[in-house]
Amino acid sequence: MSVQNEKKLPLEGVRVIEVVHMVMGPTCGLLLADLGAEVIKIEPASKGDNTRRLTGSGAGYWMTYNRNKKSLAIDIKTTEGLEVVKRLIATADVFTENFRPGAMEKIGLGYDALKAIKPDIIYSSMKGFLHGPYENRTALDEVVQMMTGLAYMTGPEGRPLRAGASVNDVMGGMFSAITVLAALLQRGQNGQGQFVQTGLYENSAFLVAQHMMQKAVTGKSAAPMPSRLSAWAVYDVFTTRENEQVFIGVVSDTQWTVFCEAFGMHDFAVDKSLATNNQRVQARDRIMPVIREHLLSMPKQDIMGLCERFGLPFSPIRRPDDLFEDVHLIESGGMTGVTLQDGTRVSIPMLPFEMDGHRFGTRINVPDIGRDSASILEELGYSSDSIASLKDRGVISYPTK
Repeated sequence: MSVQNEKKLPLEGVRVIEVVHMVMGPTCGLLLADLGAEVIKIEPASKGDNTRRLTGSGAGYWMTYNRNKKSLAIDIKTTEGLEVVKRLIATADVFTENFRPGAMEKIGLGYDALKAIKPDIIYSSMKGFLHGPYENRTALDEVVQMMTGLAYMTGPEGRPLRAGASVNDVMGGMFSAITVLAALLQRGQNGQGQFVQTGLYENSAFLVAQHMMQKAVTGKSAAPMPSRLSAWAVYDVFTTRENEQVFIGVVSDTQWTVFCEAFGMHDFAVDKSLATNNQRVQARDRIMPVIREHLLSMPKQDIMGLCERFGLPFSPIRRPDDLFEDVHLIESGGMTGVTLQDGTRVSIPMLPFEMDGHRFGTRINVPDIGRDSASILEELGYSSDSIASLKDRGVISYPTK
């Protein structure tokens, strides 16, 4: 397996202009950029995107979702700055944005304005809600998790809890990228651009659809994950002799027989009252204490070794930062490098797919503020003196070499 760099990338030749921030918008651009599109990030002159300065749980956003992109730092609230962006849009295939409803129209970058400049432009708008009663509300990942019941399903009864990652923002960006790819395909067929929109709320509703259908099928509301009746009898976290933890799942009748044989619980293996999954689910109160006590007597490595040997689903309980040392991600070539502002080189997971045996890694490091401002303006026909004048007046910014 190798990182794709010898052959033409799938989206090579596609130019994307993004006016985005936080996670949802940048994720869309990340997918397109990793696949070979030229993604130009428009960010405020001088200070750059506010996401660069987030701390706490947002401290990793910028470095995670902005590799393989260019940075044009420009004040689009000025006449000259907006003119630069419009000239750039005339050269683009795709425009993406994820600001509040009406924000792009207010500054002159709504779909109608851009379509007048580039009739076949594909305009991707990522919003909190699609058209309807909620469309003008302000949304966050956590807001829509609460609204759709995802937080209810994640936490224990009475304690709604957001998922432990920005699942809606990331998936929303992915859906946006999918619609962009579909629109590019259609444009190749009919020559026409279009407006596509993704909703964070609708994304979260899609995530909980399985629980909605559970109610439709069974007549009972789904219980939160910590108190649910699992579909499988053995599908839980178990404590080992060292007081560490391992998850084990036994999800078929064949796996049940294998599990009993692997761990020496022969009485369970021959017990006909435990032959089917539904029988075992009903007998959880009888079998789970025995299994827990047995696994508590065993070392963690022995438990995992048996599970791996016999093909049983298992996992140690990890923290995200443990993945920096994950042998599979490292040896499979599933990590790509980026350089932090202090010069430290770190690894981060690539997009989770291969194409013809190739993975898609970092070609261009996460950009400094305005790293590409001057070269982009040069391409648009601006003279060196004009670029310098715009910089002196604060319309654009770029690093001093």
